[in-house]
Amino acid sequence: MWLIVTEKDNTARRIAGILFGKVKVRKIDGVNVYFSQDEKNAVVGLRGHIVELDYPKEYNNWSKVPLKSLLKADLVKKVKARNIAKALSQLAQKAERVTIATDYDREGELIGVEALEIIKKANPSVKADRAKYSAITPQEIKKAFSSTTEINFNLAKAAETRQIVDLMWGALLTRLLSLSSGRLGKDFLSVGRVQSPTLRFIVEREREIQQFKPIPYWEIFAEFKNGEKFSAKHIKRFLKKEEAEEAFSRIGDNAVVKKYVEKDVSERKPIPFNTTEFLREAGKFMAPDKAMSIAENLYMNGYISYPRTDNTVYPPSINLKAIVSKFLNSEFKAEAEIALAHMKPSRGKKETKDHPPIHPVDVASRKDLSKDEWRIYELVVRRFLATLAPDALWAVRQVEIDASGEIFKATGKQLVNPGWRAIYIYYKAEESFLPVLHEGQTLKVLSKRIEEKKTKPPGRYTMSSIIKLMEKYNLGTKSTRHEILRKLYSRGYIRGNPLKPTEVAFAVIDALKKEAEVITLPDMTAKLEEDMDKIEEGRQDQRVVVEESAKFLEDVLDNVNEEELGKAIREGVRKDRVVGKCPECGKDLEIRKARGRFIGCTSYPECRFTLPLPQKGRLEITARKCDKHDMSILRIRPSKGKSWTFCPYCSYLEWKSRDNQSRG
Repeated sequence: MWLIVTEKDNTARRIAGILFGKVKVRKIDGVNVYFSQDEKNAVVGLRGHIVELDYPKEYNNWSKVPLKSLLKADLVKKVKARNIAKALSQLAQKAERVTIATDYDREGELIGVEALEIIKKANPSVKADRAKYSAITPQEIKKAFSSTTEINFNLAKAAETRQIVDLMWGALLTRLLSLSSGRLGKDFLSVGRVQSPTLRFIVEREREIQQFKPIPYWEIFAEFKNGEKFSAKHIKRFLKKEEAEEAFSRIGDNAVVKKYVEKDVSERKPIPFNTTEFLREAGKFMAPDKAMSIAENLYMNGYISYPRTDNTVYPPSINLKAIVSKFLNSEFKAEAEIALAHMKPSRGKKETKDHPPIHPVDVASRKDLSKDEWRIYELVVRRFLATLAPDALWAVRQVEIDASGEIFKATGKQLVNPGWRAIYIYYKAEESFLPVLHEGQTLKVLSKRIEEKKTKPPGRYTMSSIIKLMEKYNLGTKSTRHEILRKLYSRGYIRGNPLKPTEVAFAVIDALKKEAEVITLPDMTAKLEEDMDKIEEGRQDQRVVVEESAKFLEDVLDNVNEEELGKAIREGVRKDRVVGKCPECGKDLEIRKARGRFIGCTSYPECRFTLPLPQKGRLEITARKCDKHDMSILRIRPSKGKSWTFCPYCSYLEWKSRDNQSRG
């Protein structure tokens, strides 16, 4: 029997349908197995990693296990999907050949090798090979399985090394922070190799914003006329009001065009989507982890190509024209016609050989997909077509005006040919008016004004910008960056979008910077990413990389002051429970627990003011404040159903009012 192993069940079902036509479905240990009619071929889907690395159970007691012992522990492999492992063992006994058909990247290769180890244990003589594909379409799948290759064990080894190192870092650092701060059980503080430097970027940006002192400056604007009115701005930003007023007073009733230029400017079309670019764009209207989850579903259902890729260059093997032509009978007909008339693809700086850039592989309609699925699908389609369309063309006019020795400048932009902008609708075309002028022309000064302004602090990172920054510093991978951000949210380190760090985040980063700063720097993480590449290429040994990480963490433990670390974090945790000021005494109100949760005053017992809280659901303090009471808006996330937000003081007053009415 020929046994094919895929990463997920729905992928197995689709591949079986493509390869076998009619399929027999039978359950083995509760797992769907898709057989050909003669049962000589079978496809089975995994559930991602069915095996995980972990510490032996004797390391489970955080308080009793010495931290350094985590660095020398022999990790164990645990089967976490026993029914799938049993099904693989049964199928292996009849198999003569097994083809690993998991996603082709480091993680996918490791998932496949884990399954192969289970199969080989049941049938050591079975022959194994690898099928590589980037889209689940009949053409791609048939091609992949007719020309299988060898399994890349180095690729899997690189992923396994990352698992070992991340487990070591996560276990040791999380226990270090949680034990030193007394945050155990459900309230433990998670720290990781990629989490910490990423969080430091967010915290330091917030601190820049908090410490920013606006500097006043003055700008001069004037309105001119040459038959048509237009505005221009003085070329100088004045830091002293007196200087601005002096320049303002010199401006007379007439001005002269000193320089005038007209030119056509091409605006380059966007590059093809790799994972980072895709998540940056999708992150503008959806959480990156949700966008990736939807993209994976679209891939497995045969609508788009594999969404985990670094590539920004379409390979020659893709028939771009054939793909575009499919959309001539869709609601993207007009956009497809623009692309077909040009068909010159843009290209980014990154070119890899594993998978092509993310692109559509089949046509879907709105009724085929959910609302969110359609948004992601439409984004991928429009981006793909835009990369093949002409550049946008702008008519640009620039003028320099001399008003009694004071120089003004203005620019006008008109979109002459939208090109790719007619397809990729996510960027607004900002046009500005400037009439036709000529050098030496006299202009009438219709009005002038001085505006006082202030410099602004840097903006908070958004989902999109932090993912780009993570890529720049080699933090995480295309497959993990969105997951890191989800962890930072779920652990209560950041809120909202743009990203605002909580007091706990400040406390953790400040304490680590003081006691173990190297953990918060991207250097070690970036080096590990380079080591992964070397392992994949067969130029580095896994053992050496793991030992380097262990030595690094041992040095951290030798130099950290756990008492000071815990003290700093506990204070941050306390601040993070504060929701506002007490209306009776002005002290802090904070979330407390005592036979349930409530909001109490920090000056208790002198002040006994309290506010009730819902007792069920996960409670979160959001970054928003109530307009009436300047109190933090809270969010309840129930185990089932939608989350909801409320101001605790507004809710209390509303309840009190209803109670008084019922008593009256």
